[in-house]
Amino acid sequence: MFPNQIAFDQARPAWESIPTAAGVFALFAEDAHAEPGAPGEPARRGVEPYISRTPNLRRRIRRLLDARPDQTKRLQLAGRVSRIEFARTGSDFESWLRLYDATRTAFGDRVRKRLHLRTPFLLRMTVENAYPRVYVTNHVTKSAMDDLYGPLPSRAAAEHFLEDMLDLFKLRRCVDNLSPDPAFPGCVYSEMKKCLAPCYQGCSDERYGEEAAAVRAFLHTRGTSLAEALGRERQAASELLEFEKAAELHARLAKAEAVAAEAPEAMRPLSQLNGVVVQAAAESETVALFSLRQGALRGPALFSVAGMRHANEAAGSTSLYAQPVAAPEAVPLDAPVVTLASRDELEARLDRALAELAPPPLRRRFGPPALGPTADYLGLFSRWYYRPQAKRSGEIIFAGDDGSVPAKAVLRAISRVWAKGRGYGNS
Repeated sequence: MFPNQIAFDQARPAWESIPTAAGVFALFAEDAHAEPGAPGEPARRGVEPYISRTPNLRRRIRRLLDARPDQTKRLQLAGRVSRIEFARTGSDFESWLRLYDATRTAFGDRVRKRLHLRTPFLLRMTVENAYPRVYVTNHVTKSAMDDLYGPLPSRAAAEHFLEDMLDLFKLRRCVDNLSPDPAFPGCVYSEMKKCLAPCYQGCSDERYGEEAAAVRAFLHTRGTSLAEALGRERQAASELLEFEKAAELHARLAKAEAVAAEAPEAMRPLSQLNGVVVQAAAESETVALFSLRQGALRGPALFSVAGMRHANEAAGSTSLYAQPVAAPEAVPLDAPVVTLASRDELEARLDRALAELAPPPLRRRFGPPALGPTADYLGLFSRWYYRPQAKRSGEIIFAGDDGSVPAKAVLRAISRVWAKGRGYGNS
C-alpha cells in the first residue's frame, strides 16, 4: 500500500525507523484476510487497516501504539498491530491523494464516506434534448463528459453564474420535456423576452438550435466566444456610423465580459479538464508532478531540479535562464561546481516525468467504459483548488486549446514552487 514497511514489535518498537515528517500511514494487524464463519453464518472479515495522514509520522504513530495505563481497551492498538506502512509526502495535496488511493484500495466504495468526499457542482447542458437547456448538477456520468462544465466552488456559485449567463441569451429555463403547442400561454420569461418560447413555437427549431450552439460555445470558451462576436459587431456598427447600435452592443459586451470574469479558470468541459499540478516534494532537490486528465488525478512523478536555474523574483527577473537566485548561505570555496542544465535537457526531463503520469492503455472491453473514481478525484481537486490563495500550496498549469500543456509554463511553475519551498520568496 505504501513503499516503506516495518514490522512492529510491542516489546522493542523501532521508533527511530519512522521519520518525523509529514506523510500517510497504515497500521495492519496479523489478521489481514477474511476468515470463514461458523456453519450457516457469513464469512467474517479480517481486521481492516487503520489509514490516516499526519504532519508528523513518528509522533502520530507513537501516540497510537504507545501503551499507556489511561487507555481503554478500545484504544489499545499496540497488541494488535504487526506491520506499519508509511510514505512521506511533500504537500497536503499529495497527502490527500495518497490517502484516497490507499483508502479506496482497502475499503472500496466506502472511501467516499470515510473521507467525506463530495462531488463538486457543475453545469450540464442537455444536448440530447430537442430543446437543450442548462442546469446545475453534481452527478457525473461518462456519457456526459463533453456536456459537463466545471468544477465550480459551490452550488450557490454555480447557480449565480448560470443565472447571469442565461441573462445574456434566450435559452429556456423550464425543466419540462417540451411538446410545442401554439395554444400554450408561455411563461414569465417569454413575456420578458428572455426566452425564445419554443413551448408555443415562438421560434423555429433552427433558431433555437443556433441559440443553444451559442450557449455551448460560451461555456466551452468561458465567455470568450460571445465577447469576440459582440466586439466584431460593435466595430462594424461604429464603422457604419450606427452609434446607437454600437452603444447598445457596447453595453452587452460589458455585461458579457463581467459574466465571463465570474467563470473560474478550472471551469471547462470535463473531457478537456487537463493539466499538470506542481507541488513540493518530500525528497530534496525535487518537486512532485501530478496529472489532471479529464478530471482524474494521477501521480506523483518526481522532477529533479538539479542544475536548473531559478528566476530571481526579488530582482524582477522571470526568466529561467537568467541569473539564479542568491544562495541563503555563503558558498564554500571548495564547493563542487554545479553544471547548469540546458533548456533541451530540462524539457526532456519534464517529458520523462510526464510520461510516468500517462494512464495505462485501455483494455478492450464490451459495453461502455466505466467512469471509475473521476467524481472522487474532482472532489479532491476542488477541495485543493478552491482554497483561499494564501492557504493553497502548489500551482496548476492547465492544458491549452490544443490539449497540450506548455512545457515552458510548467518549468516556470516548478521553479516557483521549489524556490518557495526553499524560502526564496513568496511568488
